[in-house]
Amino acid sequence: MKENVSFFLPTRKGSERVKNKNIKPFAGIEGGLVENKVKQLLATKLIDEIVFSSNDEVCMEVASKYRDSRLRIIERPTELCLSTTNLQDLICYVPTVTDAEHILWGHVTTPLCGADQYDAGIKLYFDKLNEGYDSLVGVTELKNFLLNKDGKLINNTTNIPWPRTQDLEALYPINHTMFLAKREVYTGQKNRIGKKPMLYVMNELHSFDIDWPDDFVIAEIMYKNLYGNK
Repeated sequence: MKENVSFFLPTRKGSERVKNKNIKPFAGIEGGLVENKVKQLLATKLIDEIVFSSNDEVCMEVASKYRDSRLRIIERPTELCLSTTNLQDLICYVPTVTDAEHILWGHVTTPLCGADQYDAGIKLYFDKLNEGYDSLVGVTELKNFLLNKDGKLINNTTNIPWPRTQDLEALYPINHTMFLAKREVYTGQKNRIGKKPMLYVMNELHSFDIDWPDDFVIAEIMYKNLYGNK
């Protein structure tokens, strides 16, 4: 029997770094990052439910343009939509709005992560569950010279002062495209990454995350070059 995957997609009012980030027109898409992400998720083959969770009426209005039985729009309590909200409280909230056995948490601010990337991540996750993994997290691979505050290389495991970059120990920054975990990770561990996560290594292009005004401009250029004007 197929186990259901629910995608938890949170937005909130009051973007502090990029004004109206979620709903300002993006790459020719009138409904902005919200509309883009809803369209991407509805194009997936392996996501059974999309829970759009927000306290922003405009965001919810944009999402509501799409009539699909998989899409549920839920107004999130104000106390879980503040810049001061404890992430742990939001994590504990997620399993109260879905009964799915597997929960995929993602963001509208990764506009170049589309249906193909989500489906590939979900497939990898299910392929690896029987190997003892309990979750999956989207990452990029970083191999570069990294110093600590004392000026020491922190990822050089060789005896050579300046090894080739490909011989440095790889580090894996989380890219915020997806956190996929069993329901019990949320309810039991109160986390969105389990004790044995599978690293889903993605390229820089599909991992791009919008955090600052310059990021929005760069993401638009990348999106238009990858997909054309939508």
